[in-house]
Amino acid sequence: SELSVSYAHSFNKKSDIFLYLAYPGEPALGPAAFVHRPSGFFNPDAPLSHHWVDATHITFGVATLGYRYGNWKIEGSSFTGREPNENRYDFDRPRFDSWSGRLSFNPTAKWAFQASHGFIKQPEVLHPGEDINRTTASATFSTNDKNERFTNITALWGLNKSKGHTGENAVLVEGSRSIKRTTFYGRYEWVQKSAEELALNENVFDHDALFPVHAFTAGTPYGLFKKRNTRVALGGQLSIYVRDQELASLYGKSPMAGQIYLRIYPGTVGR
Repeated sequence: SELSVSYAHSFNKKSDIFLYLAYPGEPALGPAAFVHRPSGFFNPDAPLSHHWVDATHITFGVATLGYRYGNWKIEGSSFTGREPNENRYDFDRPRFDSWSGRLSFNPTAKWAFQASHGFIKQPEVLHPGEDINRTTASATFSTNDKNERFTNITALWGLNKSKGHTGENAVLVEGSRSIKRTTFYGRYEWVQKSAEELALNENVFDHDALFPVHAFTAGTPYGLFKKRNTRVALGGQLSIYVRDQELASLYGKSPMAGQIYLRIYPGTVGR
């Protein structure tokens, strides 16, 4: 998922400049991807908002230049807009046809804020000629208390806008609380899905119509045992979805989903 090199030059304790080159890697667009966010670490499902916020987290060809002053950081990237194809074990051609910019602010060790915007050249192979303008904003809160107690919360917003189409929004709020072996987590999402995204019959539904989808998820894993720095946990979660009234005949009154899972994962330092 990443092969990169970076160089940073410090002018003083408050100021430095850095260069990041990757093939593949992640441009300066959006918050930390869902697979790396502590607030969503224990949820085995990718969020519905993934393609509204952090779908560029694996990009074949990235060059980023950034500058930090105190708790502020500004970055600009040139990268490949086309998302990786279905052959996940090869290398795609770098294009450097897209750009992004991100402003970050970390006022304390517990808080992180970012706002970013990017132009993505033809990200979807099924939509040749369709470019995306993506805008995101997020806030993250994390604490690492003593006695193996952790709290992580993320709130984010993403917007995809393509020429000739209405902008599609997504909002996510997720959090987790870990106390030694036990973690409780939850996630709420509101996403605007198009008829095409939902694979609806466009002879029945307007091609440009947007359908709001709400999703609520709650779950908990329990750590069974650890071996050195590898941990095994057994968990379960329940998701409830609230769909647009027009979709009731397809999805029912109250769509639900449940999971029981076994998770094998590396432990973090201090846990």
